[in-house]
Amino acid sequence: QVQLVESGGGLVQAGGSLRLSCAASSHTVSSYTMGWFRQVPGKEREFVAHIRWSGGSTYYADSVKGRFTISRDNAKNTVYLQMNSLKPEDTAVYYCAATSYFGSNYADRYEYWGQGTQVTVSS
Repeated sequence: QVQLVESGGGLVQAGGSLRLSCAASSHTVSSYTMGWFRQVPGKEREFVAHIRWSGGSTYYADSVKGRFTISRDNAKNTVYLQMNSLKPEDTAVYYCAATSYFGSNYADRYEYWGQGTQVTVSS
């Protein structure tokens, strides 16, 4: 059973930065593609970024490209999302997820999910 636990959310002013962490059960980070998604009330879960288990290549949504960076530490079995130049529209609950697909932007292809962490960006 894969378990994912997010942390690092909070309240930040526009233009500020936050780093989210996703602690995974053993070997998950090196064996699965890890993704970050976000969701606001009344809207569908939105893809943010993913990092592939093999090779470590990354992919970003256009809305965060150049501002967010996904990375992983296999030794710590942790995935990170560094968020810079935050905007009020980045406000959402952020979820970490894992998939056995080589790489996917689609939430329904991710088998495992964390409980989410709230990010609020004030203007």
